[in-house]
Amino acid sequence: MGAGLFELRRDAITGWWVATVVDRQFNRGRFSLRAEPVDDGGECQNCGQPPGDGVRVRILKDYAFHVVGTSEEAREMERSLAQVALSQARASGSWRTIVAPPGEHRSLQLVGSELLCEMLAAARGAIAEATKLGQTEYLQVVQNWGAQAGARTNHLCLDLYDLPQIPHRISEEIGGAARYLIREGKCPFCRIAREESEAGARLIWQDEANVAYAPFASRSPFEVWIVPRRHAADFGGAADGDIAATATALRHVLQRLASLDGPPYNLVLHTAPLRERVDTTYHWHWEIHPRLREIAGLELGTGLPVNPVSPEEAVEHLLRYRSEGESAGPP
Repeated sequence: MGAGLFELRRDAITGWWVATVVDRQFNRGRFSLRAEPVDDGGECQNCGQPPGDGVRVRILKDYAFHVVGTSEEAREMERSLAQVALSQARASGSWRTIVAPPGEHRSLQLVGSELLCEMLAAARGAIAEATKLGQTEYLQVVQNWGAQAGARTNHLCLDLYDLPQIPHRISEEIGGAARYLIREGKCPFCRIAREESEAGARLIWQDEANVAYAPFASRSPFEVWIVPRRHAADFGGAADGDIAATATALRHVLQRLASLDGPPYNLVLHTAPLRERVDTTYHWHWEIHPRLREIAGLELGTGLPVNPVSPEEAVEHLLRYRSEGESAGPP
């Protein structure tokens, strides 16, 4: 019988379970996957739209979402939309992208600190503006890198999704963190970051501002969280020093993940909702999810994530790779 013993691990914040394979010898070849470029026909729209030489914000869909509750509401929506001009049909939310200067098709960890800080500051500004407007519920910041991760461009960019509802994952984290705070008297993100820093078994990188680690209940192989040491719920209120520290942490972690042949990944920001005050209970952080495998039937049928690489083994590989000097630092 082949190896494949599952260890059930519970996320301390959400309470969700993960099945982690703990008795299979790590095979680097199974998890080395280079990010494939997007077939754009040799024409990158983000290089020319909108016009300009620096970091720009491109509006892809002014209104991207329409919330429909019941089948009757759906039918009513169809009838009403047929009565008005398309230009007057308004839903909610938007889809925008923060694009790097023309010709910038390198991966995030290879660009200079000044450019990365400028892009992160633009994301911070977008969250702060959306909070002030108060028209939607949540602004999701995402980077999709590589065709396998759902990227639609080879251009370096950060996508902004202005959502009419708080995402389920964020709601679970907020609720779980509030229950933890009531029970333990402290923020779980602050506590876990401190304990991961002290224990070291899943620690990937740290400095005075941030702790980067593989979560105990990692949902995917080589998943990494970057959590600030200083407690804050809203990335929209981050100081310039926080932006610079985040840029440093992202570059260090992605350099180490490059040992997997420069994999495709999704980078997501978890921050406070736009219209809720969760200053005490929530803690903004970044998550990196390399896309190294396909989702199988057990996960689809049960909703139980199956991680074929334990986070401890993943970190051991990443640290070994770094110590052998195989990664060149960013320019």
